Amino acid sequence: MTIPSGLAEGPIYLDYNATTPVDPTVVEATLPYLTGEFGNPSSDHRYGTTPHAALEHARDQVAALLSAPDGRIVFTGSGSEADNLAIRGVVLASGTDRPHVITQTTEHPAVLQACQALQRWHDAEVTYLPVDADGLVDPSALAAAFTDRTVLVSIMAANNETGALQPIEELARLTHDHGAVFHCDAAQTVGKIPLDVTTLDVDLLTVVGHKMYAPKGIAALYIRPGLALEPLVYGGGQEHGLRAGTENVALAVALGTAADLAAADLAAGGHERIQTLRDRLHDQLAARLPGRVELNGPAAARLPNTLNISILGVTGHSLLAATPGIAASTGSACHAGDHQPSPVLTAMGLDAERSLSALRLSLGRWSTPADIDRATELITTTTGSRD
Repeated sequence: MTIPSGLAEGPIYLDYNATTPVDPTVVEATLPYLTGEFGNPSSDHRYGTTPHAALEHARDQVAALLSAPDGRIVFTGSGSEADNLAIRGVVLASGTDRPHVITQTTEHPAVLQACQALQRWHDAEVTYLPVDADGLVDPSALAAAFTDRTVLVSIMAANNETGALQPIEELARLTHDHGAVFHCDAAQTVGKIPLDVTTLDVDLLTVVGHKMYAPKGIAALYIRPGLALEPLVYGGGQEHGLRAGTENVALAVALGTAADLAAADLAAGGHERIQTLRDRLHDQLAARLPGRVELNGPAAARLPNTLNISILGVTGHSLLAATPGIAASTGSACHAGDHQPSPVLTAMGLDAERSLSALRLSLGRWSTPADIDRATELITTTTGSRD
């Protein structure tokens, strides 16, 4: 497996949830559509034939990864755009007076701000469900939140900070029992664990390229057959009439190729390998820093690559600043040097001290046992191992 050049000489990369390196195989597949195969996929002549076929093949590749034999795959420029198309598209197409939307407090800002815009501009009502100490939505809270005006529920599959996996299948069933549409932002989930939109019974699902080894600037929205959406971009009718503008064939091919690679990796147990490395990192840090390492989020129901921990006695941002050999992140926000606790961890009930001590360590395709051992050494040296 070829290592991307950007990882060769840099610090140990433990920030795969923020973005993934582009897989060299994806780069190779993309290049022809930036050079010789430059045609408009809507053109009827020879220059459009190959790009058109490549675009449709990429849709099939993404659909296959989602186990979605039916439905539409609409390419977008980002996960945020896909979320907005789903949320705004359902609400405006519903024709409901004062439509009601349900989401959760720890959703991605693309979902939360789309809901807030609907409140401002379209007289929508939005219910923001709380989460428990593991960051999970209680299905009974969702069941109690429905009204006769509820048109949409939007709950992410996995939290980007803690990796917490929501009970999507149950939440989608409740949504359909009440006659509403279910959208799932699966940006952090697709490619990391097996995912089947038929089993989950979701109506809309967001896929993001740069979370699964494709470039930034490409994403997709799965849309259940027969579901009507108001377009987000009006114009020439591309992308099933939902996202006008000449398609970026090169990036669509990149996402399709990344989907094929993800399917092969999952079939080979790549997610299990990464989970073993994640648990090795957690166990080693806990052993080297006894009594100081606290897991944030569920122990079991989470992404196999994600470890969110608080190391008591040190803030996450100061630890990372003092450990340049590691590239990782915290969930805290910084405004003019003032660090604020992560809204996700705060919603889970963690106090400010523990939230500010949090680190998100996320692994990926090129993580190795040597990386894990070296990261353990660097972190424990910075924080002061008590061996």
